[in-house]
Order: sequence, then structure tokens, then C-alpha cells
Amino acid sequence: MKKIFDKMTQGSVKLVERFLPDPYIFAIILTFVVFVVAMITTQSGPLTIVEAWYGGFWSLLQFSMQMAMILVTGTILATAPLFKKGLGKLASIPKNKIQAIIWVSVIGLVASFINWGFGLVIGAIFAKEVAKRVKGVDYPLLIAAAYSGFLIWHAGMSGSIPLTLATGGANLVTQTGGAVVDAIPTSQTIFSSMNLIIVGVILVTLPILLALMHPKGDKVKTVDPALLEDDPVVPMKPRAEMTPAEKLENSRIINYVLSAMGFTFIVIYFVENGFNLGLNIVIFIFLFAAILLHGTPINTVKAVNSAAKSVGGILLQFPFYAGIMGMMTFKGADNGVSLAGAISDFFVSVSNGTTFPLFSFLSAGIVNIFVPSGGGQWAVQAPIMMPAAVTLGVDTAKTAMAIAWGDAWTNMIQPFWALPVLGIAKLGAKNIMGYCLMVLLYSGVIIGLGLILL
Repeated sequence: MKKIFDKMTQGSVKLVERFLPDPYIFAIILTFVVFVVAMITTQSGPLTIVEAWYGGFWSLLQFSMQMAMILVTGTILATAPLFKKGLGKLASIPKNKIQAIIWVSVIGLVASFINWGFGLVIGAIFAKEVAKRVKGVDYPLLIAAAYSGFLIWHAGMSGSIPLTLATGGANLVTQTGGAVVDAIPTSQTIFSSMNLIIVGVILVTLPILLALMHPKGDKVKTVDPALLEDDPVVPMKPRAEMTPAEKLENSRIINYVLSAMGFTFIVIYFVENGFNLGLNIVIFIFLFAAILLHGTPINTVKAVNSAAKSVGGILLQFPFYAGIMGMMTFKGADNGVSLAGAISDFFVSVSNGTTFPLFSFLSAGIVNIFVPSGGGQWAVQAPIMMPAAVTLGVDTAKTAMAIAWGDAWTNMIQPFWALPVLGIAKLGAKNIMGYCLMVLLYSGVIIGLGLILL
């Protein structure tokens, strides 16, 4: 059995390394595919679809900036001396390659359940620190283990779909086509027995599965620790030799006062909002913690300049995915059908009361490959899937979580969300996606069974 599993893993790795292009090329191929299929589905001409493409092209600008900021602020926080020292001690706990994979996977899963932005960055940074200390560990698998934690983000405390349901209001009624008129508390979604059992099974078994994937012999791809080191620190001049400008640049008082302002607001935010970790407040915490820990303004500037080298993939590719979303959600003038809607309608048509949660999950997984945004996907699928759930007598909370799980599931083979992780790790998508494909197959079985049986 172990030999079969090893062959499957190595076959998956080789398949992806051979055929998966750079994430930018992947986005362009998806653009071409959606362009053609959208013309057929919506019964529209090429010029109309081009207009829909451009109409969506800039719709993720705010989100793109947020992702760039979370990558940069997470990185500069991790490179702050005090934080780096603490992270190093934590990374020293695993003593061998198997422990390293399990430890990184658990940290990634738990952090992603708490908050997806936090988990995405911290998992990758922690994996790098572990790679510096554990000899013989396969570096691509280690990063894949960190990224695999992202599998459960939408079922966790920052999942946009369950939080939207908990908010309620007129918008929810509109989004769900009138199927949900009252707020659905998180006790029925995130903290439902069904969801917690699925999360628990994945939390216990996925780290072991990843550890079993570790290659042997000459197939192990280690990394030179020197390549993971941060830029060297330039010694500070004696203060007596500094110019007035240099004294300002190296003033700790400036950083301390600025960080005090930032943390004052952070306290106010949590008092007023509770433990609601939105993306903006996570970035804010990362930034002002880094400002405090780096000590001086010039140290902060140098850390940001170094970290910003990794954001190129986000800046280039996110607009193309926004354009794909524009084409996916565009409705034909004659038939009123969108490509994303047609996919959802197909799965509704072949469902019954028992299979509907499973097919909701599968349809969401397919749509997510082209619309890798929880909010965007909910806007497309909720008006179709939620009324269908009511018609079939399926619990609306369970249907919503099926969509949420599908949205997170195919992130394992969608480079969109991996870009921040890859930027931190200094790897390409093809280096980790072979392992992530195995995670996709395994988790699909666990989630599917959970949705049918629980």
C-alpha cells in the first residue's frame, strides 16, 4: 500500500512539474478558455465578451493591494529581530523531517482556521524557518504543507460566506434569492457539528498524509539555508557621526510614538468589534507590530524594500483573474445566462435532497478555479443554490457551508491564492502543486463524505 501511495505522490509531482506552466501563463490560458466558453454560454459576440472582460479587469484592485500589503507586512514582521528570534525557537521544536512536515502543517491549519490572511503568511514564514533548521527535509513539500492549511479557511472563523450569513439583513435576502430571510448564526455554520467534525478529521489526518508524501533518496529537494537568509543588516553609525536627517531616520522615538497610535486603535477596534479579524485589521496589526519591533524608521523602510520584491506575481496576475470573473459572471442579453450560473444550474438539475450538498460542493469547486474569490463566488452561486436548497428540502446553512468548502477546496490546485506563499518561499507553483493535488484528492473524499453523512 505504501509503495502505491509513493508512486501516486511522485506521479502527481512529475505530472504537475511537467505540465503546469508559470501561474501567469495559467491565468492567461484560463482567460482564453473562459472567453470562448462564455461566448457560447451567453450567446454573445466576441466584442461583448471583451467588454465584460475589461469590465471586471479592475474589480480586484482593492483586494490586490490588500494581498500585496499582507505579504509585505507579514514578511517585515517576521524579519524583525525579536519576532524572528521567537519564531526561530518555535521552529526548533521539530527534530527531523517527518516532525517538520507535521508541525508546519498543523500550524498552517490552525492559523488558517483562525484567520485566512494570518494563516497564509505565517504558515509560509514558519516553514522557511523550519527549513533552515531541519536537515534533509524536502523544501517544496514543506511549503506545500504550509499552504495546505488554507484548505480550511472558508470553514473557519474568517470564512466570508458563514460570516455573511451571520450578518443577515436585506442584502442577504437579495443575495440568496429570498431563500434566507433571517441571519444564520455561526453555531449552525462554522461551529456546527458537521463542520467541526470535517475540520477535526482534516486537522488530525492531513499532517500525517503530508508526512507520508516525503520523498526518499535523491528525490528529496532540499534548500540551501543561505538562500533563505534575510538581507544583511548594515551596522548603525555612532549617533555623534550622524547628520540631522540620519538622526531622524534612526530615531526610535518616532517608531514608538507611531506604533503607540496604531495599537491604540487596535485596542479600540477589538473593544468595539470583538474578535472579528477582517483583512484590513490583520494588515494593520502586522504593520504596526513590525514598526514597533524594527525599532527605527530606516530599518522599517529597508525591510519593506526587501519584502516588496515578492509582490510582482500579485500585481500582474490578479487583474487577469478579475477579468475572468467579469466574463464568468456576465449574463447574455438574450438568454440572461452567465457561465458561472450555467455551471451551478447543471449541478442543481442532477441533484436530489441527499446529493445536493455534495453537488453544491463540487460546483463551487469548479467555479472557484475561475472565480477564486469567496465574495465573488457567493454573489454568483447563492441566488441559484440557496433557493434550490429550499425547494429540495435541504438545510440552507449546510448548503452554504458546502459552497464554502468547495470555494476553499480547489485552492489546492489554483495558483491564485498560492502567490503570497510562493513569494515568501521563493518557489514556483509547479514546485508545490503536485503535493497539493494529492491533498485535493484526499480532502475531497473527506469533505464529500462529511456533507453526505453528517
